[in-house]
Amino acid sequence: MGKWTRRDLVKVGLAASAGVMAGGDLLAESREPLEARPALAVADAFATSLAGNEPNPLRERLSLDFGWRFALGHASDPQKDFGFGVLHEMGTFAKAGEVGGPAKPRFDDSAWSKVNLPHDWAIDLPFVNDATLVDHGAKPLGREHPETSVGWYRREFVLPASDVGRRISVEFDGIFRNATAFFNGHFIAENMSGYAPLNLDLTDFANFADKAAIDKFATDEAKLAKASGKEAEKIRAGMQRPGVNVLVVRVDASFDEGWFYEGAGIYRHVWLSKTAPVHVARWGNYVRTEFAKAGVISSADPATVFLSSEVLNESDAAVTGRIHAALVDASGQTVATAVSDAALLAAGEAHTFAMQTRVASPQLWSLETPSNLYRAVTTLEVDGKVADRDVAIFGIRTLKFDVDRGFLLNGRPVKIKGTCNHQDHAGVGEAIPDRIQAYRIERLQWMGSNGCRTSHNPPTPEFLDACDRMGMLVMDETRMMSSNPEGLSELERLIKRDRNHPSVVIWSLGNEEPEQGSTRGARIVASMKRLQRKLDPSRVATVAMNGGYGGDGVSTVVDVQGFNYHDGSIDAYHKQHPQQPIIGTETASTLATRGIFADDKARGYMSAYDVDKPSWGNTAEEWWSFYDEREWLAGGFAWTGFDYRGETTPYKWPCISSHFGILDTCGFAKDTAWYYKTWWSSEPVLHLLPHWNWSGKENEEIEVWAYCNQESVELFLNGKSQGSQGVKKNGHLVWKVKYAPGVLEARASKGGKVVLTDKRETAGVAAKIVAVADRTKIAADGQDLAVINVSLVDAQGRLVPLAGNKVTWSVSGPGSVIGVGNGDPSCHEPDRASERSAFNGLCMAMVQSRRGEAGALTVTVTSPGLASASVAVTVVAATLVPVA
Repeated sequence: MGKWTRRDLVKVGLAASAGVMAGGDLLAESREPLEARPALAVADAFATSLAGNEPNPLRERLSLDFGWRFALGHASDPQKDFGFGVLHEMGTFAKAGEVGGPAKPRFDDSAWSKVNLPHDWAIDLPFVNDATLVDHGAKPLGREHPETSVGWYRREFVLPASDVGRRISVEFDGIFRNATAFFNGHFIAENMSGYAPLNLDLTDFANFADKAAIDKFATDEAKLAKASGKEAEKIRAGMQRPGVNVLVVRVDASFDEGWFYEGAGIYRHVWLSKTAPVHVARWGNYVRTEFAKAGVISSADPATVFLSSEVLNESDAAVTGRIHAALVDASGQTVATAVSDAALLAAGEAHTFAMQTRVASPQLWSLETPSNLYRAVTTLEVDGKVADRDVAIFGIRTLKFDVDRGFLLNGRPVKIKGTCNHQDHAGVGEAIPDRIQAYRIERLQWMGSNGCRTSHNPPTPEFLDACDRMGMLVMDETRMMSSNPEGLSELERLIKRDRNHPSVVIWSLGNEEPEQGSTRGARIVASMKRLQRKLDPSRVATVAMNGGYGGDGVSTVVDVQGFNYHDGSIDAYHKQHPQQPIIGTETASTLATRGIFADDKARGYMSAYDVDKPSWGNTAEEWWSFYDEREWLAGGFAWTGFDYRGETTPYKWPCISSHFGILDTCGFAKDTAWYYKTWWSSEPVLHLLPHWNWSGKENEEIEVWAYCNQESVELFLNGKSQGSQGVKKNGHLVWKVKYAPGVLEARASKGGKVVLTDKRETAGVAAKIVAVADRTKIAADGQDLAVINVSLVDAQGRLVPLAGNKVTWSVSGPGSVIGVGNGDPSCHEPDRASERSAFNGLCMAMVQSRRGEAGALTVTVTSPGLASASVAVTVVAATLVPVA
């Protein structure tokens, strides 16, 4: 195993954790018969292997993120699709190895763009005022836009002679959508899903830099030197550099899977895997734990650990194998071991080895102790020799959804304070860097959230890695509610990939499906649930339903009843189905725009007061008060944690993103975020709204709100009391105040003493820029980044709440701006740029490192007429993930 990779370290919390952003309130990896072969003792030949201290040259996982070529094709005109599919052209799919167009190995892609992954080409497309596109982010994707709905990716890599005899595969974490993969001119596979991972075996089609290939290339070079004209052209066309392989992916985003922005392209990581012919399968290790004791558990209670390892024999001969397993805690100590029975693995077949062991004093994973993660190091013995080693990260904890006490983690009730989220962020669209996955969780945790629902699709693995190490409860959702082959395949890939994550507490098998109330829907979900229980008996399943509750539909199948809205039906359902736990799979849908305090249809803005909601939704205060009062409700997931492109309810153009977020697309807090922080976090909170810049409204009444979790709040305007009010749990306070410029101040008291104050002051014009980096050190790995948050302030340093000045970022040193944003749901400025207008005083940029380049990085932020700001970021040398 050798030293842990940086990814392993991050997953178990040993890597330096990202610092919480400064100014949080602003942002606020001859055979003997079986019976004749004795088991090898853990203490001898496999001791070092089990401890994870011996390098394993038989398994490599290399990044394929860097060095791609990209170009837009065409969905309907083959001539504009680089000739791919031209009628009668030999090789489109006619003969193996003769695929046409860009799939040809020697296709000239020198004029194509250079891109790294993750990549979302839709983010670079213009916004289009088309009613059919606005709910999908107003980008020209679909059957009506063939010229921008297909993209081609090409990547070369070399396989050395030492790889001959190994199994070579490529792992795509996610491609949107309808991907067709080619390798060295051969069609490999098609994949419909835009969210499910895809693993492809490339072994039979690979080129290796072995002696034969090198000799052939030398011979061709000699022939070419003597040839001319057409003969030379023919020789040159057939020459192949030794070991060079060409991976090509055609992506067609003409069809959508959702009703929101979904992006386009290879928007998640890609990996090249190399293993021995007999090896542990992809996601082949599964770990689950049980306790003999019921109820509340602690580290004094021993845990039984069940391990299974699926092994593939992709050789041409039967072999004898067994698995040796070691459980390693976060400090690197081996706390338990296990050895499976030996088994005969026939050629071309799979076998699952089962083991059981005991951890005497388990360090429990919980929201408070998420760094308590373990590694299950599984070493495969084949005919007495080490053949493979794999690692699964897991946590030890118990989960239960109880009809009377809600959700229990380690036997203790935990109310789920969750949000639903799409995988979309300002500046980058769907191609979210790993660091932003963690950044988004930091922002949610800042307001007290402890849960995420992956609406409405399998998330990227790095998101779950972050939830594991940061302590979030995840409802993991599949995209397709179907028992057809595609639906079950997507579900199987999701569960196998994610079942070891301790953060995943429940599976969601669908969302608001037309068949949710029918017997046919029940049959579909029953088949899905059978597969789920086979793959993971340790968790329960739900479906996010917005109707059809009870009766003969899906409710009769799911373990936990999911309610999307319909709060008025929950009490009756609970009374009628007292044996079925209930969770709010989707709640709220509160509408708000950051910094706006009156609905504005012309500009596409909603009031930031907690008052606007669609016909099916609730305000934040309404839904949370309801759920918090009922102990038996497991909690809920508010729609949504972040704004996202598309679903512009209640408006259309000029809106291009939603108003549902508690945070905007950048992660800046709307005022509603402070409501949640007040009642979800354990911190003392006082927050006053709105801003106090209301020129032209002198002597008019302004509605002033306060969110507070102390005993009482007194409000003052320019030193004069406007009255004191007592605080009601899960509520807010309101005053009507005649506007006068100056200082609006709230003072919160507890036990008769003022314990918190908050002010809103009338600000002057913008005079200078304040820039803050979320982190001052980032890794020189070409993927890590810092978020540079910008606020525009007046000469006295007060935020100017209506400022919209255009801001420019410039970078000196080993980094570059990869995306910008401001949280304005109606802003049509490009995301991939170095400038952005502020929206109500705020905007941000993401500055990413360059691979292998350490040093000092300075970000300078300027705007005409304003005093500039600079931020220093140190780019630290890092152990780089190996690249193919």
